[in-house]
Amino acid sequence: MGEQDNVERAQRGYAAFGAGDAAGAMENIADDIEWITPGNSAISGTVQGKQALGEHWGRLAEKGLKANPQYWFADGDKVVALVQVTIGDETFDSADVMTFRDGKMVKWQSAGDTAAMERIFGSK
Repeated sequence: MGEQDNVERAQRGYAAFGAGDAAGAMENIADDIEWITPGNSAISGTVQGKQALGEHWGRLAEKGLKANPQYWFADGDKVVALVQVTIGDETFDSADVMTFRDGKMVKWQSAGDTAAMERIFGSK
């Protein structure tokens, strides 16, 4: 799979997530996805697998998460999206790094405003 194919898969995933289509958002996610949210907020840590990811997304949706990708970059099996994130009354920037293998996202890791996440979701 090529870099542009992976970018397009990621773009479709973000669009589906934004439209509330969880099944569409998970279409190109591996069953054993590793989803890493940095920081010390109540939602920080590593989520393993699609079922756990769906539950994690539910917690984000409760707070009205909106993720608006602004720029896309790809290098090999990595895709980076620079994203404007809005949750409740807070808006901040994030860099989301996705790793693809055989057309499926196997890892997602964010580098965003961990202090904002703690304000929004509370600390561990």
